Amino acid sequence: MSDPQGYSSDVAFTPAVKAMQTRKGSRDAYAHVEQNGGWRTEIDDKLAGFLAETNSFYLATASRDGQPYIQHRGGPKGFVKILDKNTLAFADYNGNRQYITQGNLTENPKAHIFVMDYAHRRRVKIWGEARVVDDDPALTRSLMPQGYKARPEQAILFRIAAWDTNCPQHIPQKFDAADVAAALASRDVRIAELEAELAALKGQPSPAH
Repeated sequence: MSDPQGYSSDVAFTPAVKAMQTRKGSRDAYAHVEQNGGWRTEIDDKLAGFLAETNSFYLATASRDGQPYIQHRGGPKGFVKILDKNTLAFADYNGNRQYITQGNLTENPKAHIFVMDYAHRRRVKIWGEARVVDDDPALTRSLMPQGYKARPEQAILFRIAAWDTNCPQHIPQKFDAADVAAALASRDVRIAELEAELAALKGQPSPAH
C-alpha cells in the first residue's frame, strides 16, 4: 500500500533501481504495481500458510558500511512464529558463535528473509527490520519447537516492511529427504498389501467351467 513517503515496494525499488528499470524497459510494469498499492505489508493467510510449512530460510543483514551477510536458519515446520500481522519471530539456536548477524543488527537493523520452497517451486521475499532479544528467556522458550534438539540462545524478531512472491522460473524441483522417505514408506506398504491380495487370489481354487 502507499504512504506519504511513497510505496511499500520502495524498500527495494530505490531511485537507482528505478533508473535501471527505466533503462532496461521494465519500469512501466512496476509503476503499475505501485499504482495498485505496491507490495503487501501485512501477513495474510497465504503468507501464514506458506511460513507454517517452512523448515528453512535465509536471513540477510549488512554491517554499518554495507557489507552483506547471509545466514541460514532452519528448524521443524512451524519454527517461524507469527506474533502479529507485521511481526515474525523465531528462536536463535546456539551455533558457531561468530555472531555476525547479531553484530550487524546492532548497527544496522535492516534485514531480509528469503524463503525457498523447492518442492512446489515457490519463493517469498520479505523486507523489514530485525532485532535480537537476548534478555527475555520466556519469549525464547515460547518460540522453541516442541521436542526439537537444539539449544536456544536468544530470540529474533522481524518486523515486516513489505513482502512479495517470485515466479517459479528456473527454480529446480527438490524434495526434503524426510518427505521422500515418507512417500517411499507409503508406497512400500501399498506394494505389500497388493502382493498379499495377489497371493490370496492365487491360492483360491479355479472357478468351475
